[in-house]
Amino acid sequence: MNAKQWSVFITLACLWGSSFLWIKIAVQESSPLTVVTLRLLTGLLATFVFFVRGKPETPSSLKMCSHLLIQGLIAMAIPWILIFWAEQHIDSTVATVLNATVPLFTILVAHVFLDDDRMTVRRVQGLLLGFFGVIVLVHDELISSFSIAREALCLMLLGHGALLLSSAFYGASNVYARAKFRGIPPILLTFYTMLLANIVMWPITLSIEIPFTLPARTITWTAILWLGALSSGLGWIIFYHLIHSLGPTRASTITYLIPVIGVSLGIIFLGEGLDWSLIAGTILILSGIWFTNRRQNC
Repeated sequence: MNAKQWSVFITLACLWGSSFLWIKIAVQESSPLTVVTLRLLTGLLATFVFFVRGKPETPSSLKMCSHLLIQGLIAMAIPWILIFWAEQHIDSTVATVLNATVPLFTILVAHVFLDDDRMTVRRVQGLLLGFFGVIVLVHDELISSFSIAREALCLMLLGHGALLLSSAFYGASNVYARAKFRGIPPILLTFYTMLLANIVMWPITLSIEIPFTLPARTITWTAILWLGALSSGLGWIIFYHLIHSLGPTRASTITYLIPVIGVSLGIIFLGEGLDWSLIAGTILILSGIWFTNRRQNC
């Protein structure tokens, strides 16, 4: 990656770094389905601002609309529901680690369906090195999160499965975006996938959440606005740009930096201690990302 790509990459990592914390806050008051739908709506409204300013062309065929609908479901609606449900039953640290499997799923799918993003020994080594760095980074919290009552074990395991399934959907959506939307501006892709996902999700939510109630707490709305406007709206515009410029596998290594940002924010704003795991984990993660993004892998 060049300097501009690295700056965009790090900006997105900062936007997404606190997402799991905000999700944990949001689902304390509202159901996962309600929060996901409100996140989609706020994301759509935020993206609309960029869409109007950019004035991109609208999709001109039913086939393209169907691709956009599929992308909206597999990249946003379905994995978000899985993540929001899972975070009711598992620790956010475990969610961060399981979310870091996205690049591993991405490279498996990309190897089968893309000719320009094939699996290589060096690339796999880089991905595994970065994933190991995530585990080192949060190993203390990861161990303590498994000290739970036996009766909660089943829900915890289901939560793990839901997180892994969401990572698989993310991996598939990364490859689908590369395969079906080459040459399409990221703003257009983000806006229409969110629009179609909203059209699908709102009727489902209103038919299930009876009566439908809006959150009352300010902190919940803060979480929803962050997740919708910044993490989703602006974040997905940036991520689709990275998918087209770097390829899905290399772009998906952004998930390795998310726990680094999250832990760093805890040290800066919450006064949490700095220990060896942050330094060692960060070094391993950055090494893995560098290994994966070396020019020889392109």
